[in-house]
Amino acid sequence: MFLDIRFIVGIIGSIACMLLYAAPILTFKRVIKKASVEEYSCVPYILALFSCLTYSWYGFPVVSYGWENLTVCSISLLGVLFESTFISIYVWFAPRGKKKQVMLMASLVLAVFGMTVFLSSFSIHNQHTRKVFVGSIGLVSSISMYGSPLVAVKQVIRTKSVDFMPFYLSLFTFLTSLTWMAYGVLGRDPFIVTPNCIGSIMGILQLVVYCIYSKGKEAPKVLHDIDQNNVMKVPASHVDTNRHNP
Repeated sequence: MFLDIRFIVGIIGSIACMLLYAAPILTFKRVIKKASVEEYSCVPYILALFSCLTYSWYGFPVVSYGWENLTVCSISLLGVLFESTFISIYVWFAPRGKKKQVMLMASLVLAVFGMTVFLSSFSIHNQHTRKVFVGSIGLVSSISMYGSPLVAVKQVIRTKSVDFMPFYLSLFTFLTSLTWMAYGVLGRDPFIVTPNCIGSIMGILQLVVYCIYSKGKEAPKVLHDIDQNNVMKVPASHVDTNRHNP
């Protein structure tokens, strides 16, 4: 019965994740309509892609015990599809400077993921050690993903406008993180509990900031080029995030 409850929570988490993955669709409709990425950052989507790739591999029987994390694997694979699509659209409409930065970061993420798969498949023969290795990388990638909205939070505070931090994205980030944290607790899996605990906190922070600045009437300030470059850098910690992911 305990396993059944965990599976049900995993299904609920997957549904919340689908809503989170779909939330940026409105953002990218705006990007396509204006043929410009404006002040949006692609960093959260790249970090979300890394997290989805890592946790899709984490959920495979090669790493986990059997299909104990089937829901994690399935929803993460869907996340890979969504994030890859968003990044492709961003690259298409981004100016040359940003385009090069995004492609470089995406290539780095794919290289690290490829190395993770290779080492865990051929160099680590103990499954417990393999799970700890992949789970640790997934934990770091997921924490980075959930921390990426700090870029958008900073931008909201500076411009006093929530235009670049959609409400539903923040809401679904919180709900998704909370659900997957419960899933991890039920499975006693620290590699799922820890990042989603942080994700829940980040979700609450975004919602609080949104509530504070959503009534502001001041038009968004145009950032200087140097500020735009800073927005594109990986934060110390998907956004327009992304990110939410188990």
